[in-house]
Amino acid sequence: MAPPHPQERRQYRRIQTALYCRPAGMKFLARQQEPIDVSLGGVRIYSDNMMRVGDLLKMEFFLPDVEAVTYTAEVVWIDPLAEGGPAKFDVGLKFVQLEPGALQLLLKVLGPPDE
Repeated sequence: MAPPHPQERRQYRRIQTALYCRPAGMKFLARQQEPIDVSLGGVRIYSDNMMRVGDLLKMEFFLPDVEAVTYTAEVVWIDPLAEGGPAKFDVGLKFVQLEPGALQLLLKVLGPPDE
């Protein structure tokens, strides 16, 4: 397992949850990607797409039977995964802009903040 990234400073509580994300506007074309972990600061996902640190992505969160909500995230790290892994890359995304609906969905999934 790779050591923690020096730029990763966990300011928010993270959980693993069945919250899905995909590139915005790609409802039927993109494979649904389940986040590995999520917090109010960002999300870690698996992806088959090559990205670069600093890339901005327009993404959507969704749950079954819940309307998708949009957010913008910046790639803060990307690591290649071994052949036969769940995807080609392990990717850390930092939220740059959360639409109000995305923030409400995250708060619902994450629960109340730690005291």
